[in-house]
Amino acid sequence: MNASIETNPLLERLPKHLKQFIKPQDYSDYTPINQAVWRYVMRKNVDYLSKVAHHSYLDGLKKTGIEIDSIPSMYGMNRILTEIGWAAVAVDGFIPPNAFMEFQAYNVLVIASDIRQLEHIEYTPAPDIIHEGAGHAPIIANPEYAEYLRRFGEIGCKAISSHKDYQMYEAIRLLSILKEAEDTPQEKIDEAEKAVSDLQNNMGELSEMAQIRNLHWWTVEYGLIGTVENPKIYGAGLLSSIGESAWCMTDNVKKIPYDISAANQNFDITQLQPQLYVTPNFSYLSLILEEFANKMALRTGGLSGIKKLIHSNALGTIELSTGLQISGVFTNVLEEEGKPVYIQTTGKTALSYREKELVGHGTLTHPDGFGSPIGKLKGFNLAIEDMSPKDLQAYSIVENETVKLEFEGNIIVEGEIITGSRNLHGEIILISFRNCTVTHGETILFQPEWGNYDMAIGKKVVSAFSGPADVNSFDLINNVPKTTTIKAKHTDERDDLEVLYQTVRMIRENKDSKSELKSVFEKLKHNHQNDWLLSIEIAELLKDSEEKQLLQEVLVYLDQLKEKRPEVAHLIAGGLDLIFDSSLPQRH
Repeated sequence: MNASIETNPLLERLPKHLKQFIKPQDYSDYTPINQAVWRYVMRKNVDYLSKVAHHSYLDGLKKTGIEIDSIPSMYGMNRILTEIGWAAVAVDGFIPPNAFMEFQAYNVLVIASDIRQLEHIEYTPAPDIIHEGAGHAPIIANPEYAEYLRRFGEIGCKAISSHKDYQMYEAIRLLSILKEAEDTPQEKIDEAEKAVSDLQNNMGELSEMAQIRNLHWWTVEYGLIGTVENPKIYGAGLLSSIGESAWCMTDNVKKIPYDISAANQNFDITQLQPQLYVTPNFSYLSLILEEFANKMALRTGGLSGIKKLIHSNALGTIELSTGLQISGVFTNVLEEEGKPVYIQTTGKTALSYREKELVGHGTLTHPDGFGSPIGKLKGFNLAIEDMSPKDLQAYSIVENETVKLEFEGNIIVEGEIITGSRNLHGEIILISFRNCTVTHGETILFQPEWGNYDMAIGKKVVSAFSGPADVNSFDLINNVPKTTTIKAKHTDERDDLEVLYQTVRMIRENKDSKSELKSVFEKLKHNHQNDWLLSIEIAELLKDSEEKQLLQEVLVYLDQLKEKRPEVAHLIAGGLDLIFDSSLPQRH
């Protein structure tokens, strides 16, 4: 298979700060054991999920061209996903939540291209190609669900985080890497689990990002659809877990009608879920999403929105009633009677209008921060933005005039007006001064020695959200996670086992002579006594052959393995059920 990524028009549209997370999928990295793991999970899933998954899953497998026998290549996935208006990219494990959701907003599916180890075949806390490719991709072939996913990304990437959210992300990423890696000392895993647990218990009030991640978890990852009494699976975490997809259908897992309260229900990524939410249909998901978005600072703005940005200690944007957008790290707000009267950023700041940076008002102009009064002039019913040219003339708010503007909240701006900028509706959105002093009581907020003063115009803050208004205003590169996923080790024993797996795969794919199977089985018994999956693949090939005696030997050996390794007994039984009891076709 081709390891490159076929160009998809959607990928060309991605901004640079998202492209930095993309890594090429080197298909040659997938070993014969990796392919066998994919095949086992997919065969088990399709057999079982045909009974319990939403019909969109099986329909989607066909539409997206995902094969049961082979790990999908990005090349093929992009070619097929283009037809349903989506694309796929490979990344290294978990990426930051804002970035993950922003990819979705561009109709791009993020796929962790690693695959779980055989030892974690039922479930891994680390994102992998089984979870993403076999879980997420088929469901997005449903147009209504795909639109929910896109809209979720569009809204979710604007959610404001707390400073603890990124710590939690890094802690979960590290834990998922350690748990999936081979030979990680238990004390390291315990330490990483404790770090996640400590953070989970000390997050304080949930941020918007924490809440919307909860909604994402209980729908996109672990959602059920239908009725509480008879639910079907659509969440990718369940679709890709042969263990949890069965567990979730039992009475051990509480089923709850889905509503906005799910935003406050936290989850533990390392444990089976004790409860799951059931949506009646996909359109209801969008209804709850809009209900949540109506409470976000993105739509409510105001003093609380500014305070959320200050608490996040991260790059964010406020939008004023004139449409002027101020992007930077917000550090202070002065308030009166529950309203903001002055806002302040620290460090690089940019001013935009309709997500486009205003000429001459990028970070080079405002490298050290930006401050401005918000609201109306004291004693005036008419806000500056609503004043006609005649009103502005009457109050001397014109070029080359020295004015003293006293705002509500006791903010005074005094200086000589240089010029003003207007929006598309003709409203003034920015006034520039020279020789300007800005005060709040006895406190000096700006003085003439600092240069010209740019004052934002807006009677209120209508929106506050994470990230910049114009993504080109800031250098957003180098936000890639510090940790990297750990690859499987190469040992002589592992390499020898890979050769045996490859031999069996070639026999099945090429329908070659099965005479080599006895030799492979003997080597497996003597040199790899803990492996169970290859014996199942051998039994599958022997089922309809003349080698009845060898088949019996393999089945006896598998029975012995069940006794020796009780932790995999159910996996062995499940694999044999597929061969001898299932009507599942051998090829997809």
